[in-house]
This record gives sequence, structure tokens and C-alpha cells, in this order.
Amino acid sequence: MRVLRIAMAQMNPTVGDLNGNVHRIVEWIGEARKSQADLIAFPELAITGYLPEDLLFKRQFVNDNLRALKEVVRACRGLVAVVGYVARSGQAQPKVLQLSSDARGRQPLYNAAALIANCRIVGNCHKGYVPRNGDERRYFRSGQQPPLLVINGLTIGVSIGEDLWCSEESVRAQVAAGAEVMINLNASPFQIGKSRSRERFLRTWARKNGVIAAVVNMIGGHDESVFDGNSLILDQSGQVIARGRAFKEELLMADVSLAAVRHRDGASGRTSRLPRKTVSTVERLLVKLPSTKGARVHIMSRVAEPLKEVEEIYQALVLAVKDYVRKNGFTRVVIGVSGGVDSALTAVIAADALGVTNVLGIFMPSPYTSHESEADARELVQNLGIQLNVIPIASTFESYRQLLAPAFGERSTDLTEENLQARIRGNLLMAMSNKMGHLVLTTGNKSELSVGYSTLYGDMAGGFAVIKDVSKTMVYELARFRNAQGPSPVIPIRTLDRPPTAELKPDQKDEDTLPPYRVLDPILQAYVEEDHSVDEIVAAGFDRATVARVVRMVDNSEFKRRQAPIGVKITPRAFGKDRLMPITNGYRSIEE
Repeated sequence: MRVLRIAMAQMNPTVGDLNGNVHRIVEWIGEARKSQADLIAFPELAITGYLPEDLLFKRQFVNDNLRALKEVVRACRGLVAVVGYVARSGQAQPKVLQLSSDARGRQPLYNAAALIANCRIVGNCHKGYVPRNGDERRYFRSGQQPPLLVINGLTIGVSIGEDLWCSEESVRAQVAAGAEVMINLNASPFQIGKSRSRERFLRTWARKNGVIAAVVNMIGGHDESVFDGNSLILDQSGQVIARGRAFKEELLMADVSLAAVRHRDGASGRTSRLPRKTVSTVERLLVKLPSTKGARVHIMSRVAEPLKEVEEIYQALVLAVKDYVRKNGFTRVVIGVSGGVDSALTAVIAADALGVTNVLGIFMPSPYTSHESEADARELVQNLGIQLNVIPIASTFESYRQLLAPAFGERSTDLTEENLQARIRGNLLMAMSNKMGHLVLTTGNKSELSVGYSTLYGDMAGGFAVIKDVSKTMVYELARFRNAQGPSPVIPIRTLDRPPTAELKPDQKDEDTLPPYRVLDPILQAYVEEDHSVDEIVAAGFDRATVARVVRMVDNSEFKRRQAPIGVKITPRAFGKDRLMPITNGYRSIEE
């Protein structure tokens, strides 16, 4: 056998749903068997979903994951399956890799892949590179040298996640020991541009090592993360043989010829000088598969077209909303629509994710709401076909003012009255959520959240922040992209052309408080996402006073962001786990 038929299950697991995940894995195995695949690979931690976080501290959860693996093993008749799961082991690890022992005496856990052949586990691969600054370090130990699978004479290496990128010696050892194909299980979350950089790396890696590379990546939304798929199979020269679709479940298959791998010359991975002792530690697991009955018809592998950046971001947001709502037991959502671009984009994403019958819009005009905003909000919901409820807040706002008047005394009107309107709206949305069982989607963008241009317990009140990691300028790009997808614009053109405004006081515009977004967003990217200093940002061509004002607003708003709902991560540095600043913080980036 010099041709290996590889199947890669680009699946969408749910964290903790062991039975559901195993059921889907067994279905994929059945499909692979019907297609006469020799090997099927699943994403990293496919059985548990990625990442189970502190569920891993529960002994019962780890035990149930091991029992679930046994069900998968029973399904692997006549083929090899590489399946991600959580392994438990009492074996001592090298001192340099050891973590402090658990006070309750828990055995070490490994992010692992079970190597299954003919209904039997023939070996395991433990992830070697567990980043010290990542979530996995809290739960997993680093594994030792992964083995090689030798299937009917063909030599297959297996790696997990960043091992292919960062655990260079162990992967090089597999290549030097004879690996002809490298299978990599991945759970790589989406961020802008990541799939393209991943493919560039893999092209170089395959060409440099002269090895066929097959990387399977999961899809789906989990809390703040969304996984994009874009699984890849590349030949030994770095050419793409098969590429999975973005954000879609599918079984990606390809016939790979190992003849060219065997006859390669000068591949640095094969000829690299590694100590004999290192290469000799690579275990070889021999597997015999039954010969395929009759001639196997060559399959044409699919090479899906990569998405353009703006479409990729839009699809990421749609899938993230769909999965967060569905996986958390909701079916419908409620959104406050204002006639502005942020709420319009959020409503369109929700409708695309859940269907128009599952989206409820609430329009809540105040004394400062313009006729244009009401007209645009009504046009939006009509274009979308979603239900709209109109709940005016003028009388409620006035009653609040009268109620507070004795306490406020002679103090003049200020931001307090603006925030009152936002909080009334937040209360109404949460009331509809409680009564109807809908999840509230908030509509604030990253630019606003960065500088605190938002109201605690007002427009920040809700269950999921769809565009939390989307800058205001990108909001407009996404809105225009979505408008171009149909025969006519779904978001009113006037919504995109009008100056953005919160409409919480007469003739209000965002630029009364903030720099223009075309100036603000690059400063925020430099300061929040890239950690540049004020001097560095000024040196890039920005006005010092403007930079200082923006930085001050960012630094002073951490307490708000810590109370914001979770939202989708699409940039390299999202608010939440990516950026953990102390709220009580005496350090300032600028001199006061």
C-alpha cells in the first residue's frame, strides 16, 4: 500500500457533552469506513470539547471521558482512528516538566490522542508543548516523545496542537525516525489572519521536512472562542491537496501518495543531526489493516476557497452566536434596536445565525430619539422580517427624574440623566428576557468598550456581546459587506451614512466625546492590542494630546470592562482572558 486514504473530521463538539460528542465521532468513523479510509483523525480534545477548564478538576468527568473513549474504540473496526481526549497517568515525568503536586493527590492529566486500530488502543500521544502562559498549563502536564504509527509499512507521526509549531525536537525526532506523514490534531481558535499564517507555516514545514502534513482543526463556538476549521492536507512539497471549508462541519478526505515522500532528497527534517539517543526514543507501533477488497477508486479531494477577511470575520460572528445560543439551551434572542449601525449589525448577525423567527427587536424611543432613528429601526426589522416591539421610555424617564429630584437638589443635568435612559432600556430588555426566556444580545463594540463609552447596567446589560471585539470601523465594513450579499441592502443606507450618536441628549454625536473613529481605532489597536507606549503611538503620527486622552479613558474604564458580558474573540488581544489589567491600579501610562 503506497497510497494512504486520510479522512479528517472537522467537527463541532460541545464542551462537556461526552455522549453527544462520542455519538458524532462514531458517525464520522462510520462515514470514513464507507469511504474506505485507512485513517481518520479528529480535533484536539474531541471527546471532551476544547477546553473543559475546571471540569478537569472533577475526577468523575475525567473518568467519564475515559469511558466515552471505550465506546469510540469499539467503533474502530478495519481502520485507524486518532482521537483527542484527556488521559490520566501516574507515570513520573522528567523533573523539568513536573508541576507541583495537587493537594488532593490527583494524578497528572495529559492533553492526549488515542491511537486506535481494529477496536484496540495501540498507543497514546501526549501533547508535549503546553504553553506556560496559556489556559492548558493549569490542567495538563507536558508529555514525552510521541510514538510513530506504522500502518501496513507506512510510517505516520502524530502531534497535537502547538507541538508541530513549538515542540521542535520531538517532531524532528519523529521525522528523523522515518515519519512519512504527520497527523496534527488542532483546536486553534479563530482570529483575524490566523488561518492564512497557519497555512503559510505548514507549507514551509512540509516542504522543509519533505513530509505530508495533515492538520485537522475543529469548528464551532465555545464561550469567547470560535473555531474556524480550515483543515489542511499538504503534500511533501508544501502544495495543498485538500482544504476544509471555514466554519463548516465536514469530513475532508484525500488520497496521499507516499512514493514521492520515500524518494525525497535532502529534506532537512530527515537529515537533521539529532542525537541518536533522541531518535531511538521514538516508539514504533505496528498496525496491520485488512487489504481493501477490489480496486479502490481514487477520490478527488476538496480544496475549498479561503474566505476573504471581512467574510471570515462575519462568518465567525454568526457561528459564535448560533453555538452560544444553542449550546446554552436558548432558542431565541432579544436585541435593543436603536436605528444605529451597532444594533443593526447585531440584529442581522443574529437573524443569519438563528433565523428571523428567533430574533425579537425592541425599539425604546426617548425624548431625544430622532425621527430618522425610528424610521431606520423600522426599515431594518422590515427588511429582516423579525418581530418588533416598541416600548417608549419617555414617561419612565420623567418619573425617574421626578423621583430623584429631591435628592439631586439644584444640581444641573449631566451624564447621570443620559445613563438613566440607558439603564431603563437595560431593565426593559432584561424584563423581556425573563418573561419570554430570550437571551439578551448586547450591541456595544470594542471601540466603545475600550474607552468606557458605555453604561454599566444599561447598554452593557445582557448575556452575550456579539461585537465586543469588533472595532467601530470594522462594524461599518461588516455592515457594508452584509448589505452586498443580497439583492438589496438589509441595513438602511442612512444608518451607515449618518454620524453615530447615542441620542441621550439633544443633538448628541459620538465625536462630541470621542476622536473620530478613523483616528480612535488605530490608537486603540496600538495601545490595547499591541501594547505600544504613548511615545511609540505618537511617533507613528498621532497627536500627543489625542493619544493621551484616549489612553486615559482606556485606563480608567477597566472596572466597567470587568463587568461586561462575554463576547466573541476575533483579534489577537480581546478584552477578557487576553488582557487582564488590575482594576485597582496606581500605575499610569501617561503623566497626570
